[in-house]
Amino acid sequence: MLAAALARLFLRHETRAIPMSFENLGLNETLTRALTAAGYTEPTSVQADAIPAALAGRDLMVSSRTGSGKTASFMLPALTLVLKAREQGRIERAAAPKPAAPVPAEAPRDPRDQRFERPRRFEAPRGPRVLVLCPTRELAMQVSKAAMDYGRYVPGLSVATIVGGVPYPAQLRALRGPLDILIATPGRLIDHLGAGKAVLENIEMLVLDEADRMLDMGFIDDINHIATATPAKRQTVMFSATFSGATGNLARDLLRDPQRIDVASATTTHTDIEQRLHWADDFGHKNALLDHILTRQEVEQALVFTSTQRDAEVLADRLAEMGHSVDALHGGMPQGRRNRVLANLRSRRLRVLVATDVAARGIDVPSISHVINFGLPMKEEDYVHRIGRTGRAGRTGLAVTLAERRDFGMIQRIQRFTTQRIPAATISGLEPQRAEPKATARPAGAPAGKSYGPRPFGNKPFKPAGKVFAKKSGPRPAR
Repeated sequence: MLAAALARLFLRHETRAIPMSFENLGLNETLTRALTAAGYTEPTSVQADAIPAALAGRDLMVSSRTGSGKTASFMLPALTLVLKAREQGRIERAAAPKPAAPVPAEAPRDPRDQRFERPRRFEAPRGPRVLVLCPTRELAMQVSKAAMDYGRYVPGLSVATIVGGVPYPAQLRALRGPLDILIATPGRLIDHLGAGKAVLENIEMLVLDEADRMLDMGFIDDINHIATATPAKRQTVMFSATFSGATGNLARDLLRDPQRIDVASATTTHTDIEQRLHWADDFGHKNALLDHILTRQEVEQALVFTSTQRDAEVLADRLAEMGHSVDALHGGMPQGRRNRVLANLRSRRLRVLVATDVAARGIDVPSISHVINFGLPMKEEDYVHRIGRTGRAGRTGLAVTLAERRDFGMIQRIQRFTTQRIPAATISGLEPQRAEPKATARPAGAPAGKSYGPRPFGNKPFKPAGKVFAKKSGPRPAR
């Protein structure tokens, strides 16, 4: 009887689920040590699914929401390729025959004699083993930082980042030297490829990060041209919010028998992000709502989205006049200034960042507690990327959308895309003076797919019913 009880206890112990860890994924100890040093203890869902498949050499089509840890899911296998190359090189060097001792010359040669000029030892650049294509400079810089963090113990690791807005000479020096991983935006890489400065003939892994976004930005021809410059036997990994339409066609052209991994699609509920919708009567009302939200003490750092570059600059100037530590970030800014703005955000010199969609891709700052959609996105999926800038690294976040009546159609499309309703809320003293917009039936004979919501209010000025927030004086931070 005791033996049977012990047997049952042993069976329960043996069949208990083994906790998932990076060691279980088959990663090199050099990489797991770096992950431990960086504070990572266990893989996310996308990492647990994608890393073993990538280590096995499979082509991958991966869909995962922003903030799910997708960068590590391709960078760790990429660094594994680098480590294998290091080991293979060590084995080949050990097995190579040692050169015979040189035979002394009959007479010493005069070094000034040009006939005995030493041969040059320059070798043609071999190029990188791994190429990562990103849609924006900010995302490329984020991926580059992740490569250096995860590869901190890889001996002699060489990573180059090739993006627009940066002087060419430094990039040319990086391309000429020994290189393991190249991270680039398609446009600038095409420039170097056309000039014969980028060598891609030894690529073993090609990664397309946020492939759908690159196609939205018009990089389809550039991506195809870059892919043709890489070996046909390469491994290709694509990450995208969706694989429908042009993105799916690109995957069929570039990938071989890919494994599909759909860990968390755009419709996944953001359990760590609270979403709110505030209806504004007009532009003045929307500004009053924004001002109230930014004065709240619980706002650690806020990322405010606008629709255009000009809107970002104008709004940042207005908020600076009120005393906020704020700056703008958009694609029309020089890269040096953009780097300074992001550095100020990460060091918390900025409490508010006003940005456009393109510029904000890849921003990973855990202290962003609030995302505010002051201007709505052009595409529904951009809403998901926007709100994913908060609620990161295990924190909770608040995503607030400020919408006028003319935005009703986009609000409906966002809710259909995410399969979630954005709860409407009000602020005491700043309630809208009109009822919440409601959907109306499609008129008979009208085309489908169009929004038939209420018409805009017009230009009636908003008169707040409660307290008016006075402007504070204060300079906008130096850029």
